[in-house]
Amino acid sequence: MLKQCEHLSLDNLVTGQYTARGSHPGYLEEPSLENKESTTETFACAVLKVHNPRWHGVPFVLKAGKGLTDRKAEVRVQFHAVPGAVSALMGCAGNELVVRLQPEEAIYWKVMNKVPGLGFQVQQIRMDLLYSSKFHEKKLPEAYERLLLEVLAGNQGNFVSADELVASWRIFTPALHWLEEKAVKPKPYVFGSR
Repeated sequence: MLKQCEHLSLDNLVTGQYTARGSHPGYLEEPSLENKESTTETFACAVLKVHNPRWHGVPFVLKAGKGLTDRKAEVRVQFHAVPGAVSALMGCAGNELVVRLQPEEAIYWKVMNKVPGLGFQVQQIRMDLLYSSKFHEKKLPEAYERLLLEVLAGNQGNFVSADELVASWRIFTPALHWLEEKAVKPKPYVFGSR
């Protein structure tokens, strides 16, 4: 699929750098930082597009950052609301499937559901499988423990292949070079914000 991804355009990229909040210094005030004019990004959000019939028109949104509200690694699949299915659902949010890897491994659906009764009110509910509550007697391995076990077992399924690495660099390198050449200043965001 990466081979069918177009280059990341600057129209589909936002970078940021956290600023001070309360007693927590901003990135440029960090004591270990020597260059106080640094344009190093501490946040990035990119939208990738895959050119094939299956994924045509589906945006793949990648976000990563430091100094945000939550520290998590997850995959979110946001489904479009079906237009015109039921008129009362026109303004509702689409359903969402979330697979959370860290912290607290979980899989959950956020779905629009009719409230029981004679009226036609809907609300978003969460149906989840929180691993810690279902498998509380078992200690779940940390992410690096799992990877080290995979290395020892000779399983390369969780590692990037050479082809994937080349395709990733083809997608991201032009945007990274442009940001560096133009010394683009990242947008400021307050430490601890979303």
